[in-house]
Amino acid sequence: MVTKLDRLARSMLHLCAIGEELARKKVELEVLDQAIETYSATGRLLFHLLGAFAEFETTLRRERQQEGIAHAKGRGVRFGRTHALSALQVDQLRQRRANGEPIKVLVCAYALSKTSVYRYLDGVCPQAATPEAEAADEEPRQGGPKSC
Repeated sequence: MVTKLDRLARSMLHLCAIGEELARKKVELEVLDQAIETYSATGRLLFHLLGAFAEFETTLRRERQQEGIAHAKGRGVRFGRTHALSALQVDQLRQRRANGEPIKVLVCAYALSKTSVYRYLDGVCPQAATPEAEAADEEPRQGGPKSC
């Protein structure tokens, strides 16, 4: 028993595979909100028709989402988290590491995870620093790993 058919599977192929597996095990399926059952010919027909419509709707939703993302990127909207460090802080971090400071010290000094420190050292660098980030350069970041 499920409440909605589109919650059971993500594609028509997967839905059919689930339907076949249930039939092989002699288990009948009932979809509560859509009044579908697989123990009659009409119910099996509805099962497949509504499954196809659910997949169609999911595909349309995905296409609209991709169009919206492309439109936003065209307007200059940036996605994802902002970088924790400014370009100046990244340069300082790299210089300190080049001078031999241990990663553990850098983790605590910049309030970053070990993985983030390595990412900055490997070349992940923010875009041009914003005025807010430059102001933050003068004050150390707060927080960081609990071991600091």
